Amino acid sequence: MKAEIVSIGRELLMGDTADTNATYLARQLPLLGIDLVWVSQVGDNQAQMVEVLKRGWQRSDLVITTGGLGPTGDDLTREAIAEMMDEQMSIDPHLEHDLRERFQHYGMRDMPVSNLKQCTLIASAAAIPNPQGTAPGWWVEKDGRVLVCMPGPPREMYEMWEKQVRPRLQKRSKSVIQAKTWKTFGLSEGAVGELAFPLFPTDNPSLGVYAKPDGIHLQLKVTASTEAEAREMMATGEKKIRGVLDRYIWGTDDETLESAIGRLLVEKGLTLAVMEDYSGGLLTAGLSEVAGSGTFFKGGLVVPTDEAKMSSGVDQSVIEQHGGASAEAAAAMAEAIRRQFSASLGIGITGISDQTGSVYLAIVNGRSDQAINHPRNKQRLTTAALFELRKALLDGKGNA
Repeated sequence: MKAEIVSIGRELLMGDTADTNATYLARQLPLLGIDLVWVSQVGDNQAQMVEVLKRGWQRSDLVITTGGLGPTGDDLTREAIAEMMDEQMSIDPHLEHDLRERFQHYGMRDMPVSNLKQCTLIASAAAIPNPQGTAPGWWVEKDGRVLVCMPGPPREMYEMWEKQVRPRLQKRSKSVIQAKTWKTFGLSEGAVGELAFPLFPTDNPSLGVYAKPDGIHLQLKVTASTEAEAREMMATGEKKIRGVLDRYIWGTDDETLESAIGRLLVEKGLTLAVMEDYSGGLLTAGLSEVAGSGTFFKGGLVVPTDEAKMSSGVDQSVIEQHGGASAEAAAAMAEAIRRQFSASLGIGITGISDQTGSVYLAIVNGRSDQAINHPRNKQRLTTAALFELRKALLDGKGNA
């Protein structure tokens, strides 16, 4: 089945809104055995929308649209589809009843007249429920083709896809497709590829290797005739991948490095505190966003000057002898924040903000410290800090 996505909205063409819906759907469709071939964006112009939709309808088995289902005058997806199909829109009494009840539930006695357009259908369309909003989707089926219209707000679109659209498309698939992602750090994209690609010489399973801000990701996709066969193929593939990359793998699928670190700290009964200079609080912010971070993260300080470092517990003699951007300063920062926040472990990050100096990362546990030079990119630096901490915890060096 060939598919294409049409993202609708002037805000997309103006650059005001990123097209995250298309990105999300592009990841979802291959898992259903659907071949995504085209992605288009079009503004809130009915003639242009009809042109794009006609082209998609002629060349694709499945067309998915997002956006343009609101109640305002520039929400024209329904009108464009009706014109393309040469069918008349009419108000569906059941949709109108449900929508009026929803407005009453919201405490609004009268529903605006403009919302009536959200209660319309054409003969070829069936409504797709939208519990998250006022705009039902459309499922249009005609001449062996399918057109699915979903709302633009991601929260509404994601739920409609997960609970309504994906199950219906899954029933049309003749195969079972599974995918899994492994996340690594410490090797280049080329090095990961050289180790992993020879393991999968055929198209099934198929492997992809991608450079991401938190390291190199590998995604394995398997296609089988049954769930059991797919699981067996995936288990075999994972064994091969871990056989060559296990020491570099820190997580899978939607797991973040921060959450992986948090889980390890909790398992070992340890806590962490951070003092940052060069990274400007990125590490502290990432750790704070982990659900339940209060159980393992004591807190962090941003110390952009030598004075701030010393007032936060770093010995003045370290700064005078080695400078505020040094391996010694990083270790002193890590120890100072560990003591100040009564944490099991401390991390110190310091460096020079121009392109001439070095950046240093240190991890201390009260008995020993490790200070090493690391990448100047701030995001990669914070990733490196977490990965070094992960290695220390797994090696037993993080024990307090």
